[in-house]
Amino acid sequence: MLEWLGDKLRRLGIRDTQAGRVVALLLMIGALILQLSNPAPVEILKLKTFDLYQLAFPRAETERRVMVVDIDEESLGAYGQWPWPRSALATLVDRIREAGGAAIAFDIMFPEPDRLSPAAYARSLHIADPAVRAALEKLPSNDQMFADAISQTLVVLAVSGYGRKLDDERGGGEQSMLATIGEDPRPWLFRFPGVVRNIPALEQFAAGRGLITINPERDGVIRRVPLVAEADGRVWPALSLELLRVATGGGAVMVKTTSDLGIDSVAVQGVPIATDERGRLWVHFAKYDRGRYISARDVMESPQAAAEALNGKLVLIGTSAAGLFDLRATPLEGGVPGVDVHAQILENVFDQANGVAPQLHRPNWALAVELLASVAIASAMIVFVPALGGLVSLVSGAALAAALVAGAAWLFVTHGLVFDVLFPLTTSFAVFLALVFMNYLREETQKRQIRSAFGQYLSPRLVEELANNPGKLKLGGETRDMTILFSDVRGFTTLSESHKTNPQGLTQLINSLLTPLSLEVMNHNGTIDKYMGDNVMAFWNAPLDDPDHARNACAAALAMVKALDALNVRRSAQAAAGGGEAEPLKVGVGVNTGRCVVGNMGSDLRFDYTVLGDAVNLASRLEGQTKGYGVPILVGAGTAAAAEGAFALVPVDLIRVKGKLEPEAIFALVGDAAVRADPAFQALRRDTEAMMAAYRAQRWKDARGHAERAQESAEYFGISGLYGLYLNRIENFRAQPPPQDWDGVHMAETK
Repeated sequence: MLEWLGDKLRRLGIRDTQAGRVVALLLMIGALILQLSNPAPVEILKLKTFDLYQLAFPRAETERRVMVVDIDEESLGAYGQWPWPRSALATLVDRIREAGGAAIAFDIMFPEPDRLSPAAYARSLHIADPAVRAALEKLPSNDQMFADAISQTLVVLAVSGYGRKLDDERGGGEQSMLATIGEDPRPWLFRFPGVVRNIPALEQFAAGRGLITINPERDGVIRRVPLVAEADGRVWPALSLELLRVATGGGAVMVKTTSDLGIDSVAVQGVPIATDERGRLWVHFAKYDRGRYISARDVMESPQAAAEALNGKLVLIGTSAAGLFDLRATPLEGGVPGVDVHAQILENVFDQANGVAPQLHRPNWALAVELLASVAIASAMIVFVPALGGLVSLVSGAALAAALVAGAAWLFVTHGLVFDVLFPLTTSFAVFLALVFMNYLREETQKRQIRSAFGQYLSPRLVEELANNPGKLKLGGETRDMTILFSDVRGFTTLSESHKTNPQGLTQLINSLLTPLSLEVMNHNGTIDKYMGDNVMAFWNAPLDDPDHARNACAAALAMVKALDALNVRRSAQAAAGGGEAEPLKVGVGVNTGRCVVGNMGSDLRFDYTVLGDAVNLASRLEGQTKGYGVPILVGAGTAAAAEGAFALVPVDLIRVKGKLEPEAIFALVGDAAVRADPAFQALRRDTEAMMAAYRAQRWKDARGHAERAQESAEYFGISGLYGLYLNRIENFRAQPPPQDWDGVHMAETK
């Protein structure tokens, strides 16, 4: 799909470099439309963010102000299967009242008369003795006993919304008190055509009636609970809200609405409870607490245990028995008793009222903030990803995502604000992937144009790398910072003379020598400029940009020395097998960094991609000086500065090479970072630096002492010849001191 779109954009005249941005912009717009339309998968994705907040920061339980009288398995075992006779429930209500419960709410409904009332039971006994039946019919009904118990205390009964209007609508008591501030809230509320109520004989004695209908989200998890809803044309409070209203004095529940954004909050006794636009409370769940529950059997049989658990508490009566199927999924639990949700709602309200924790709410302007975040992050991706590259953008984006998640988590914990960060991050990541993919398509179309352009200059590996980075290719001459390397085999002239009668052997030797040296240059992103006999010239940072060109050149130089050592081992083994002896080959390498001109140079008949400049000449001079200083690798000051920290470097001298007036600080490249960290090398470098300081200050005795100490360990690092050279210089200067204007600079007489 993206490839087809990219082709269409190119046909419209949009450049390849901009096609990715256009596609990403279209993707961002599509994501915003998706976020506004909020289809089921997107809504679930948003809600999962809330689950992550809950899992990371569950509500901490403080003081228990709500208790659940639990009709559990033990209670069913003691008093028989459900439903119990309502005379037993009357006893349960009396026991709770005697234990000091402040108010009671049933998370259970009683829509039909009790079939276990004596008269109803008598009518069901078709073969019973008439006298027995008559005696049973004279006894008070269980519903009357239950109603009498309800009338003695504050009890809230449950009602339930229903999906169609029922024919036998019931009254049975006044509707709960509600008042509205602002517009009529009903257009915003959840609406049920019908309502299931309890029998009038019970409802007329109840202190309140509350809705127990809890609509889970699309994935079956309860996160938001309506505090008010419409059923059968009336507005009903939730069971938990009604219990709170009754317990706090019976004032009206206030519903506050705004003209454009729906319901803002509900209030009980002046305490506002923030809701979403449909009157739903975001419940901040605590982990399931079995200590909140007391078995109905214990309430019935142990007044002391009941008083300790229930005195002064709001009491909810519900069930956790598995066979009664009242289990609900929450963000923290796969299944908890439904009554636990009502208890947690009440605890949320108490925590807010007491300043223990902020009330969770999602502001009406939250969607606008999330859309703005999506646009800002995705736009930043569109602007910066093509410029910064995938890796930098990915790391920067990850840091931004971490900051966004941390900020949202902080708002959740400290202010109770629920923001969706998952969708903005998903949108921006999709934009990032689109940009990367479109960039990949663009590069694939350019690779074929690159692979042959530099085939005559570079190795196949570097040509392929150029094909993978066509935007960095510049043809023609240009000036840039580069690192140049020259290598030369010591004593090769003598070796060539020994092959006068065997030119094929010399050719084979040159090939076996230049191949590993060239491979190391190419393996470290270098470009082979030319071969001059046994000499190799290479450079870095052209034609492909290489910000680490100095370090790559140093790594290549070290690898070339090791490759030559390995070649010497093989040659010695081959010579020994033939009964002879192979003269070991040694290499001198000069590396320098500086401004150069690079490009196609030559004539109309023949040209090469090569490099020119003063830095090139100095690199060649440094290679020539390695023999005199007794070190395998010399680097210039620019290279040393760029490679410092990643390689083991030893200061060698201040020299003035032929053709240059300004002196140059040169250094011996001894090894990589592991060598640099070696305590023996660190001691060697300190002695070398002290030797140099004393030498330039003409403190010959001190310089000699440091040189002798350094020479003891220099053999291990392959640079012992350097200290022998300085010991000779020191003795010469002691015998014949330098002139008064001597500046410590050595004049290189040879190239």
